[in-house]
Amino acid sequence: MTQKLSQSRSERDYIPGLGRHFLTPLYDVAHGVFGLHSVHSEMIEQAELRDGQRVLDVGCGTGNLLRATGRRHPSADLVGLDPDPKALTRAERKARRAGLTVRLDRGFAQELPYGEDSFDRVFSSLMLHHLDSTSKDALLAEVRRVLRPDGRLVLADAVLDEQGHHHGHRQVGMRNRMREQLRDNVGDAVAQRIAGAGFTVEPTRTVTLRVGGAIGIVSARLDGNP
Repeated sequence: MTQKLSQSRSERDYIPGLGRHFLTPLYDVAHGVFGLHSVHSEMIEQAELRDGQRVLDVGCGTGNLLRATGRRHPSADLVGLDPDPKALTRAERKARRAGLTVRLDRGFAQELPYGEDSFDRVFSSLMLHHLDSTSKDALLAEVRRVLRPDGRLVLADAVLDEQGHHHGHRQVGMRNRMREQLRDNVGDAVAQRIAGAGFTVEPTRTVTLRVGGAIGIVSARLDGNP
């Protein structure tokens, strides 16, 4: 199932997974080369999913995290959102081959097309650095809106050291715009941004990729919830 993009936005308003549209067919190859399965495994572990819970993957790409979640939690109600129609087509095909039922919607992280209190868990994997600062804050506000009172956000993104260095930040196809947006990820900046949006943040877990540097995983719940 897919939805049309918001009329206020266009295909030019997003950066595809590998930075360029023509590289999308290589996304799953890169996933294997970098060893991103270890990141997804840790994210699923931190989500602490229970039977029947509804899960949203914002910026789901070709659906690798959704597929891994469905395999470990067959009763989960899985929903993926991404602005890239080519990535969604691949995600749909892979879910079907895996025997999973997944709802896939086309849309933007800053304007989630779902009602309040719609999800128990929200994932975001290596998508935050695709957004500028204003859009990052809009995403977090939207996540707060769609999460249920006992909900949890699990977000993974690149981690830069205090000098702004990250071995993976010059990956093939990365645009200057994305490199600029990665500067928001120095040190604990991602966790601090999430906390500033009204979440209670747990200590960041770091996963070192086979290729491409370190990824920080932040698990956060809404303030005031146990």
